[in-house]
Amino acid sequence: MKIGQAARQSGVSPKMIRYYESVGLMRPVARHDNAYRDYSDRDVHELRFIRHARTLGFSVADIAALLSLWRDTSRESHEVHQIAAGHLARLDRQIADLQAMADALRELVRCCHNDARPDCPILTGLSGPSALMR
Repeated sequence: MKIGQAARQSGVSPKMIRYYESVGLMRPVARHDNAYRDYSDRDVHELRFIRHARTLGFSVADIAALLSLWRDTSRESHEVHQIAAGHLARLDRQIADLQAMADALRELVRCCHNDARPDCPILTGLSGPSALMR
């Protein structure tokens, strides 16, 4: 099948399919004499795998490792677990960082008078060191 059909069946845009090929996530696909790529059902299945992994926020490097393990039927699940657990730990750190940012901003918004006065605790907090921003 051509790239457009593979894109429709996998939910991955043709542009992203080309990108995944260029960075080595997708194995080189067969080409017809007219140079059109010829995608197989296996290729579409791998594109779905990549799409699902990207939806979960895995990096390209992690997806490459996961794909390699997925293709290897003699793999050990602890290798997959290690990659997923590492990604989960990074997500937990990002969530904690975002929560701290939201808490600091929430406090600045709470301190703002929200009136016609020119002084603004939000701008003051953003312009200098503050216990809220640590």
